[in-house]
Amino acid sequence: MIRTSSAVRRRAAAATTAALAAAVLSACGAEPPHQGAAAVVGGERIPIATVDARVAAVRDAAAGQDGGPRAERAGLARRTVAELVLDRVIARAMADRGLTVSDAEVADARGGDAKLLGGEDALSRELLLKQSVPAEGIDAFYRQQLSIRKLASAAGQDARTPTGDAAVRQALVAAGSALSIEVNPRYGHWDPKQIGLTETVEDWLPRNRTLY
Repeated sequence: MIRTSSAVRRRAAAATTAALAAAVLSACGAEPPHQGAAAVVGGERIPIATVDARVAAVRDAAAGQDGGPRAERAGLARRTVAELVLDRVIARAMADRGLTVSDAEVADARGGDAKLLGGEDALSRELLLKQSVPAEGIDAFYRQQLSIRKLASAAGQDARTPTGDAAVRQALVAAGSALSIEVNPRYGHWDPKQIGLTETVEDWLPRNRTLY
């Protein structure tokens, strides 16, 4: 019985060791939230690859347009990160109020502007050169604009007025403060009160770890 009990204990210890080893390997294989991220918003990663792809899309599209070099201005990547974070802050503010923007509303707003400007090509060029919005980001741009209007309306205001702007900013400050927002220092630091990026010297990853 003593030998049997010892053997059982050895097998149990071996099994425990194996389980711990598997857990460690599994943890090592999991990608850290900050790894390869431009920002982490409410636990959701915004990959650097997404930022780079959007910047490349803007530059490629602008290359064939008059005034295209404007898209090469310094800070395009930083602005892109700010817009992607802002999208999520706006989405949180909308969700907090039970508000939504439908695909039909986006299509109507986009179609109306395209008609005024003389077509989709003219609209795409306008947004690219003035807002650095690539063709694939146009719907997201209109969704953001419509969301801002709805946030103001929810407070009984018009987003185009100073009081409406203040109401929207109040909603976005609250949403940004509620979210856990961390930005890769290469792009700056998200300031909830300013609803934008500021310069930063904060660490992004623990010491002795590399991000790239």
